[in-house]
Amino acid sequence: MAGSGLADALVANLGAWDRGVPDATGLEAALAGADVVVAENICSLPLNPAASEAVAAAMRGRPALLHHHDLAWQRPGLGDWFPDDPGWVHVTVNDLSRGQLAARGIPAVTVHNRFEPEPAPGDGAATKEALGLARGTRLLLQPTRAIARKNVAAGLAAAEALGLAFWLTGPAEEGYQAELDRLVAGARVPVIHRPAPLDMAGAYAAADAVVLPSSWEGFGNPAVEASIHGRPVLVGPYPVADELIALGFRWFRDAAGLEVFLDRPDAGLLDHNRAVAAEHLTLAELPGILSGLLDQLQRRVGG
Repeated sequence: MAGSGLADALVANLGAWDRGVPDATGLEAALAGADVVVAENICSLPLNPAASEAVAAAMRGRPALLHHHDLAWQRPGLGDWFPDDPGWVHVTVNDLSRGQLAARGIPAVTVHNRFEPEPAPGDGAATKEALGLARGTRLLLQPTRAIARKNVAAGLAAAEALGLAFWLTGPAEEGYQAELDRLVAGARVPVIHRPAPLDMAGAYAAADAVVLPSSWEGFGNPAVEASIHGRPVLVGPYPVADELIALGFRWFRDAAGLEVFLDRPDAGLLDHNRAVAAEHLTLAELPGILSGLLDQLQRRVGG
């Protein structure tokens, strides 16, 4: 069920940027007969408060798993809203959010995002050619949208410090286009702003390094994906990065450290990061994790 796009049931005004009244009848019809409801962040981050409240109301009394990527108070201006119900199990993607919920008297389970440990390789040479980069040009990839919290300025500054071309893959959103235009106009390295291949394998293969300079991420998938694809990673100050680094990732926290690596590459570091992802964040563990969550939900509802 969704507000738009491809879904078995479309319910009007459920989109993040919709501002109409959600179709309560449509919601009830879509949930009718469901044994379990899974709410994917809509009751976590109320970008569309009416939709968040309508979905929470429709799930009351139903067994539900609420999957939380971000929480309202983690974003400026979204307040402190959070719904709960005795028949729900809350699942966070990081321990930071789980701890914040516990402080509010709401138990939750952390399930870190999971990844395919051996993805298909991409064609880096072909990707660089498609980008119009000369052979041998070194490239820093920022695989994010262009919005304030993604800290494009810091990513571009890292590229300038390292003398690398800079590739930003995501669109400008949330009124950021003017700031992005200003940054690009003043850049001292080549800047590419265009979408990446759908599977991202070509983008990671083309990159000499990956930067995720965000001030906030609920998880930070690109840092893990880059590690799996064997690329060094420069991460910014977002709090959950420390949680992931604690798993064992050897990511760089400043451009100077990454510069040393690029001058003297260490295959052992890249192999180590791949191994950490395979040990702690493998997709293969997800079926067992989901089975455990469903068992917990069944115990909660007494079924």
